[in-house]
Formats: sequence, C-alpha cells, structure tokens
Amino acid sequence: MAQAKSEALGLAVRKEPFDWKRALFLILGVVIFLVIYYAPPWPDAVDPLGKHFVLSPQAKGALAVFGLAGIWWVFEVVPIGVTSLMIGVLQALFLIRPAKVAFKDFMDPSVLFIFGSVVIGMTFTKSGLTKRAAYKMLSIVGERTSMIYLGTMLLTVTLTHIMAHTAVAATMFPLLMAIYAMYSEDDQPTKFGKGLFIGLAYVAGAGSIITLLGAARGAVAVGFFRDMTGKDIGFFEFSKYLAPMGWLMAILLWCFFMVFFKPEKARIPGLKEKAKMMYKELGRLTRNETLTAVIVACTILVISVQSFVPALKVLDKSGIMLCSTILFFVFKILDINDLEAIPWNIVLLFSGAMSIGYCLWDTGAASWLAVNWLVMFQKAHWFVFILGIAFFVLIMTNFIMNVAAIAISLPVALVIAPYLGVAGEVIFYSCLVTAGMPFVLLVGAAPNAIAYNSKQFTAGEFFRYGIIASVMLMLALALMVAVIWPLMGLPITVPRAM
Repeated sequence: MAQAKSEALGLAVRKEPFDWKRALFLILGVVIFLVIYYAPPWPDAVDPLGKHFVLSPQAKGALAVFGLAGIWWVFEVVPIGVTSLMIGVLQALFLIRPAKVAFKDFMDPSVLFIFGSVVIGMTFTKSGLTKRAAYKMLSIVGERTSMIYLGTMLLTVTLTHIMAHTAVAATMFPLLMAIYAMYSEDDQPTKFGKGLFIGLAYVAGAGSIITLLGAARGAVAVGFFRDMTGKDIGFFEFSKYLAPMGWLMAILLWCFFMVFFKPEKARIPGLKEKAKMMYKELGRLTRNETLTAVIVACTILVISVQSFVPALKVLDKSGIMLCSTILFFVFKILDINDLEAIPWNIVLLFSGAMSIGYCLWDTGAASWLAVNWLVMFQKAHWFVFILGIAFFVLIMTNFIMNVAAIAISLPVALVIAPYLGVAGEVIFYSCLVTAGMPFVLLVGAAPNAIAYNSKQFTAGEFFRYGIIASVMLMLALALMVAVIWPLMGLPITVPRAM
C-alpha cells in the first residue's frame, strides 16, 4: 500500500520534458516584434504617379504585431485565441492604436457573423439534422473513401454558389463529423480525417469565388472596379469567368487530397447498408429538426436575395445571421449549456484577425506594403505583373481580411496596369481568385478555423500543405490567364498608356 502511494506521488511530481521548440518560437515572435518596432524609420513607398506612402511609427508597430502573430499562429506556441488577445494587448500597450479601437474590432460584425455560423453548425448537430444528412449522403456515395471525399467536396462547392462560404463550412462541419465517426471511433487524427476537414476549408474557398453570393469580397471588388474604370460587372458575367477557375480548383484539390491524404482504408465495408438502415431508424423529422431547417433556410434565403432586392441591402448580414441564433434559443432548440460549449478559441481567432487587419489598414502599413510590392513589377512582362499582383493578394489574404487585401492591392494595380498594356478585367479576376483561397494560415478565412475545430490537424500541418496547395493555385491561375480566359474572350492586354 505504501509502495503504491509512493509510486503515485512520484508520477505526480514527475515533470514533463521542457518544450524547447515551443520556447524557441515563443521568443522568436517577441524578438521579431521588438526588432521591427524599435528599428529606425524605414523609407517611404512611392507609387508610379509619385505619391509617397510614409511608414509612421504606428504603422511600423502594426507590422511588428503582424510578425509576432504570424509566428505564434503558425507554431501554436499558445492557443490561437490567446495569440489573438496578444494582438489587442500589444496595440494598446505600445500605443499603436487606442485600446477602445483595437478591442472594438474583436466584436466586429464579421466576427459575429462567424459566431452565428458556428451556432448554426451546433444546432444542426443537436437537432439531429446532421446525422440524417450524413446517412443519406453515405447511402448515395457508397463505401469508397475516395468517393466520400469527392461527394463532400462537390456538395460544399455547390452550396457556396448560393451561400456565404462561412455559413457553408459551418453547415458542412457537423455533417463531416458524423461521417468521420463512421470511419473511426478513435479520437486520434487520421489521413482521412485530415483530408476531410482541410478539404472542407480549401474547397469552400474555391467555391466562394464562383458567384457574388459566395463571399462579400466579390461585391467590394466590383465596386472598386466600377469606381476606377467606369465599367460595371454583372452577376452572370462575374460567374462566367470565375466558375471555370473555381471548379477546376475543386477537382485539382480532390486529386491533391488523394495524393497527400490518401485514406488508410480504401472502403468502409457495409457502410452503405448501415447508413441506409440508420437513416430509416431516425424515422420522421422531429419538431427540432423541422424548426432548425426552417430557420436556417429563411436565414440563407434573406442573405442570398439581398443582392437582388434593394430594400434588403440596408440590412446587415451579421444581424440577419444572429436572428437565427436568437430563434434557436427562443424555441428551446439550444440552451445555456450549448452557449457555454461554443468554441470560443475559434471566435477569438477571428477577433484577432479582424483587429490586426484593421490595424494594418488604419495605420497605413497595408498600403505601404502593397505599393512597395507592386512597383517592383511596373516594368515587368504583363504575365509576370498579373501573377505578381495575384501572389501579393494571396500572401495578404492569409493574414488579413480578404476584403482588405482586395482594397489595398486592386486600386494600385489598376493604376499600374495601363502602363504595361494590361487590361483591368484580368487584374480584377486574378485578384479575386487568390483572395478567395487562403490555404496557408487558419486566420485567412473562417472555413479554415471552423475546420480546425475538428482537431484532426495542427496549424503547422495546415501551413505546410497549404504552401503546396498555393503553388498549385498559382499554376492553375497561370493557365487561366495564358490560355483559358483569352479563349473565353476576356481582355488580357490593351495598348500601353503613354
């Protein structure tokens, strides 16, 4: 007895080995912040028209916060939500932005939209709709895991034609969790699990570029393009040129996941019959399932038709989304325990992303970066110029809001384009392609963070495979610019401006 107590005490006081890797990247993030923040003033950025963009001390501080957050997010030295808190804290303590401004961004309407989307996913699961949809899908696509990959990806892309990709990811997430539960009862990550959930994030982005309903960035870009060129781009013209790219990337991503995340099991024996049987056992739709379906359908309908009904354009999407959250509690589909179970780590992640995005924008750091990058291509070949702009948007959209990435790069690019004989239309579409597919960092898009909640992959894994996927994206875009878009009649080059 005494020996057993002694052994138990020994186990209790035994220390875990020191995590040198974590300590290294924790300190590296702090060092990067201090080096950038206290560095001497950096030169102005000068655009082709001679306009100077000064990097103020506050803007340099924003870049310092940007550097620390990037290191801590990628290597997960602390929970990703805690890194987001650090973003607000550094802005306040180092006088980069006032505290009331920095922390106000944590409750930005976009963050609340993501919150509402996450709640929809939770409600689908609790009501039972998720299991019903999962069993129905599995009874159709069958037992082959490659077809399960393809079926879920095609469904995700299709839904983004009419829904915001954040809402699609929140809707698909519990469905994929139910499917994965039939593949493995173990909590340990698997290749199939990684492919299923990283695939959700990637193809939600690919699908979101296809229509103006897939994400807010499209409407913002159309507005910028109209203001700067006087040309308007209609709903169907928008989709005409972006649908081939979106669907091409969806198919390429399926191939990508079959190579890098080939499932351990080629098929799940008996899955199709088991799914059919379990679907029958669910019986008729319950009250909660019916109410959930009606509430979500109405929410999606109102958000979707906003683009076509002028009277609805004044309504904020976040307010509409949060109406669904309130109704779930009004009708007692959810209760206080569900509110406490919300993954606040994911909500905080996007709070921090919004804060650093606005910080870079408000201080002028984002414009300074954009001009410095784009002027390097002002004498380049038109093909290099187009891909160079698209690549800058790709880098920026992994760190800040894709709307902001478009807002800081598209105006500068459209000023430079005529001097290189490049049509504004190809710049417009190329920027939208890469803005919609931030494959590298979790903060790049809400679907990335939602997928991360599956606990099937780490931020580091997402980063590593995201680099490969981003290379694939740039190659696909090069094909569109050089071959497919010209064949479809999209203007690529114009006479050079003098």
